Amino acid sequence: MKEVTATGPSIEEAVESALAQLNIGREQADIQILNEGKKGLFGLFGSKPASVLVKKIMDPIEESKKFILSVSKEMGIQTDITVKQDGKNVEFQMSGDKIALLIGKRGQTLNSLQYLTQLVANRFSDQYINIVIDAENYRERRTETLMNLAKRLADKSVRTKRKVSLEPMPSYERKVIHTALVNSSLVETESEGSEPNRYIVISPK
Repeated sequence: MKEVTATGPSIEEAVESALAQLNIGREQADIQILNEGKKGLFGLFGSKPASVLVKKIMDPIEESKKFILSVSKEMGIQTDITVKQDGKNVEFQMSGDKIALLIGKRGQTLNSLQYLTQLVANRFSDQYINIVIDAENYRERRTETLMNLAKRLADKSVRTKRKVSLEPMPSYERKVIHTALVNSSLVETESEGSEPNRYIVISPK
């Protein structure tokens, strides 16, 4: 239950009734007064109860964590999650048995899970949240691989004097390639295509 309409002799009592039904505290509630109510003659005749609409404020980080755990469970994977937040940047570090299944070939499963979790988080957030999901420090190992790949393909571009196109990558992986070659005097990089198939082209200068 995420919202409830409640009535009571007063607004305060209507709110308390709604909070009890949602099993949340006032700090987790978005309260909208529908009717302030009316006291009748002698407190009996013509009275109208107050009514309120109370919505549960969803925590985007908590909802994201629930989503990841749900997907992991469906895949038969028992996962432990550590959350690190720095402003609008949130990292979920996963560990557990069979974690390789969540990473997938070249991190494709992990990237897909990250993309979907990003959608979940921002569905419940008023400001944009950047989500990164890692598993057993796979991202660090992948970054090192991408940096080596960038240098190798840059050498190929210079040697053949032709453009070299990489496979589609998520934005943070493209950023690794751009960063690895940003100071090169021999090649330049640019992103082409549309998400989720956006990719990098390395060109000789």
